[in-house]
Amino acid sequence: MTAAYSRANPSPRYKELVSLYNKMHLEGESQRNRPPEKVYPGESLPVHALPIKVLIDATQSKTLLDYGAGKGLQYQWENMKLTDGRTVPGLKQFWGVDITCYDPAYPPFMKLPTGKFDGVVCTDVLEHCPESDLEWILGEIFGYANKFVYANIACHKAKAILPNGENAHATARHEDFWRPLIERVAARHPGVRYRFVLENKKQFLFLKKRFKTYVTG
Repeated sequence: MTAAYSRANPSPRYKELVSLYNKMHLEGESQRNRPPEKVYPGESLPVHALPIKVLIDATQSKTLLDYGAGKGLQYQWENMKLTDGRTVPGLKQFWGVDITCYDPAYPPFMKLPTGKFDGVVCTDVLEHCPESDLEWILGEIFGYANKFVYANIACHKAKAILPNGENAHATARHEDFWRPLIERVAARHPGVRYRFVLENKKQFLFLKKRFKTYVTG
């Protein structure tokens, strides 16, 4: 891993991946015959709604940045069933915060946010980033947060295939790779609470199975 790359100077690999994901957002995933609207709509976030709510309440947060929000449809879905059995009108109402979406590969959310936010959430994102750029990407995520960061990382290969035939998880590494990296970056932001969920394949399949009961409408 190198620290040579940055937001101002991302790696060629980072630029390549953003271009590939942009193509998938606009044209769909041809390898699995998935139309554009089914490609990264935001479905990875709702299973994390409750622990994020805990952090929002504990920090009395009012603003939130979804870093890598995909199409952001998770904030339009209604009648969402939570893991504790409750049904809520939607994520915005449940969390009670102002939400900003950012995704470098989806045109409506490509503009880099300015300022800071009480909390930053980043779900199903970091494993899609090249290893060479993770240091600055994590630093950027923590840099946007005044109070907390919540993220999940899949430590396994994806089902999704990029337009060039590669697996969509560019950095499918064991949790032993991720922990020191996260702790190193977090140490530079001592005032920010953080929670990272590192998922193995078994956990991932469990979450995906249960997700089907979380969102209706």
